[in-house]
Amino acid sequence: MATAPRILAFAASARRESLNRKFLAAAVTAVTLAGGQVTLLQPDELAMPLYNGDLEDAGGMPPNAVKLVGLLGNHDALLVASPEYNAMITPMLKNTLDWCSRTDGDPFDGKVAAVISASPGILGGVRSLQLAQQLLLKLGCHVLPGQCILPHADKAFDGDGRLTDPRALKSLKGMAERLVLAASKLAG
Repeated sequence: MATAPRILAFAASARRESLNRKFLAAAVTAVTLAGGQVTLLQPDELAMPLYNGDLEDAGGMPPNAVKLVGLLGNHDALLVASPEYNAMITPMLKNTLDWCSRTDGDPFDGKVAAVISASPGILGGVRSLQLAQQLLLKLGCHVLPGQCILPHADKAFDGDGRLTDPRALKSLKGMAERLVLAASKLAG
């Protein structure tokens, strides 16, 4: 029997009640049910100073960036929940990926990546999702095509934080199955 692909998951939001963190929790469940082994990072593990070349020259990479690069090396795929700020990706996501791209080697090259997004708006964060996909593709990831979004996310969870939207649950299931399959094939 093949080893379950290892998927590193994080939401690019530090908010405690982030809709994207809730959506990611449902995605992690879907990926696990599809046969993936998930490592879920918490926002404090992504806390890094704003990227600055002078800061890097003076002190190297911040400890959380070093840790994240190490985790990337031990995982087959990424699952990123990308909130939308003014129709763009969050500064947290851009900064995190910028720092990790500064290491020797290429921690993203050949990784499979899936992006999801949730928003209280009608578009479900699709604009940030597409920009995050584009950035991960530029970094060398094999990005799963398609859109796994959650419009009206402020109404999609029950009082316990469980996703109740049947369409979104179906979308997550499909994304999870594609992610696990692609990561399994590329991991060999």
